[in-house]
Amino acid sequence: MVGFELVQDLVHESPSKIILFVMDGLGGLPHPKTGQTELEAAYTPNLDRLARQSQCGLIDPISPGITPGSGPAHLALFGYDPLRFLIGRGVLEALGIGMEVRDGDVAARGNFCTMDEQGNIADRRAGRVATERNAQLCRMLESISLDKVEFRVTAVKEHRFAVVFRGADLSDQLTDTDPQQNGLPPLPVRATSPGAQRTAELANEFIAQAGAILREERPANMVLLRGFSRLPHLPTMAQVYKLRSAAIAIYPMYKGLASLVGMQVVPGGTTVADEADAVAVHWGQYDFFYMHHKATDAAGEDGDFERKVKAIEEADAVIPRLLGLKPDVLMVTGDHSTPATLAGHSWHPVPFLLYSRWVRAHGAASFCESDCALGELGRFPSVQVMPLALAHALKLDKYGA
Repeated sequence: MVGFELVQDLVHESPSKIILFVMDGLGGLPHPKTGQTELEAAYTPNLDRLARQSQCGLIDPISPGITPGSGPAHLALFGYDPLRFLIGRGVLEALGIGMEVRDGDVAARGNFCTMDEQGNIADRRAGRVATERNAQLCRMLESISLDKVEFRVTAVKEHRFAVVFRGADLSDQLTDTDPQQNGLPPLPVRATSPGAQRTAELANEFIAQAGAILREERPANMVLLRGFSRLPHLPTMAQVYKLRSAAIAIYPMYKGLASLVGMQVVPGGTTVADEADAVAVHWGQYDFFYMHHKATDAAGEDGDFERKVKAIEEADAVIPRLLGLKPDVLMVTGDHSTPATLAGHSWHPVPFLLYSRWVRAHGAASFCESDCALGELGRFPSVQVMPLALAHALKLDKYGA
């Protein structure tokens, strides 16, 4: 597998432009009544036409059989080996909403959740409470007091918030409290190394005080914490690929991830159509554009097949806008699969297409899992996406004599 070192030796700057359009959680499974995946059920004339002019395949974010989180799945798409470069979800969430994270801080991603009278989780997302209500709840949590540790808690979106702990000798070697399904009690934070025991105790104290403060609130009467992490140090896209990179994303976590790899986060509006317009507005300033569509994943996680179909159709509608910019390379894929039938991330490979002047198109009938499985690119690791893009953008020199 080609690594950074070889790419750095071969890459050169050029005026060619690349778009990576990521429909989060794109891959799906057949609906039990129709036998169609979400992509197959969606009306996608633009993506289907594009697939017939492209190279297609399936990508594995980590490895066959491994279900990825969004962080490592995106890192792989950007060409960073997710087993080598580890980034916790907490620091991504915090950076994505502009929170300050210093060396030594520990960040965590939080969910407001609903607890029943038996102490079990009735709803891990508290009905996706409104962001405005989230902000009110976060202000209530500011009254928590921890020994010799400062913290900041800030609303993200709907039920999600971020918390950053600051103090001496903190560790991110901690387990999550979210059991990842309803009907179970929250898990305690546990240290995974001896030096993390004090931090685990502080996190559990934060959660206990939060539960007391929120006891009478509905539906958000408790918190779950996961993704404890510290600030990593990664080589940037400019250092590795000699690219001027822009990120257009609506959801904060993806802005945080993009900023960690040196992308410039530009305003993206509130819809996928707004994001496509933002690419056009900034077209002259950058040569790599990462555009992220969250609605597909959110619908899949909610088990809402029809809503995911609609989100795919909304993405299909912006394809002519992107093609009208005449990119040298346009790639469309997902970071991972989120089948609505599973209502969560899965290990299934993800449909991928690459359009450029230099492809050998083999006439995929449509952009879906089954047709991409028959494509020229076959099934390959996500970390190989960026070398492919650079090659088709004529940004890689010949290897060897």
